Amino acid sequence: MHIVIGVIGLVTAVYFFVLRARNAAEMTHDLMEMADDVRAAARRLGFRRMKAQHPVDAIEDPNTAAATLAVAFMELHGMPTDTTHQSLLRSMQSSLEIDLKEAEEQLILGRWLVNECKGPSPAISRASKRLYQLTGGDVGPLFDILGSVTADPASEQQTEAIHEIKRAFRIT
Repeated sequence: MHIVIGVIGLVTAVYFFVLRARNAAEMTHDLMEMADDVRAAARRLGFRRMKAQHPVDAIEDPNTAAATLAVAFMELHGMPTDTTHQSLLRSMQSSLEIDLKEAEEQLILGRWLVNECKGPSPAISRASKRLYQLTGGDVGPLFDILGSVTADPASEQQTEAIHEIKRAFRIT
């Protein structure tokens, strides 16, 4: 009897480890797909990373810098909901005059850039300075885009971020 229980335990353990290995393989596959999405978006948008330069400092398109700011600003209030994400997409489409596919790609690249900055607060500081350099101080539709993802009422972090952006653009 004890041999039968041992065999059942061994089969159960093997089954458990096979399930864990399969889940790990699926997770790895999902991560590879996300990396491919970021690479594809960067390639289509013409983003080139320089070796001795921070990725945000390598941004050459004002729309990418604005998308990075928007993603970071949205994340300051916590994990974004689907409605907030859709609102940001619509706002970017209308304000930046781009189609849905390009807006989605900008957000994918913006999310990666926020990750490279190690969080939303440093990303806001870096991306706002870069956007200022790219536009020569013209804020353009940035505050319209940020308004679409501002919490009601705005969180303290979002209020500080608005002040940081205004400082970068030398707006009083």
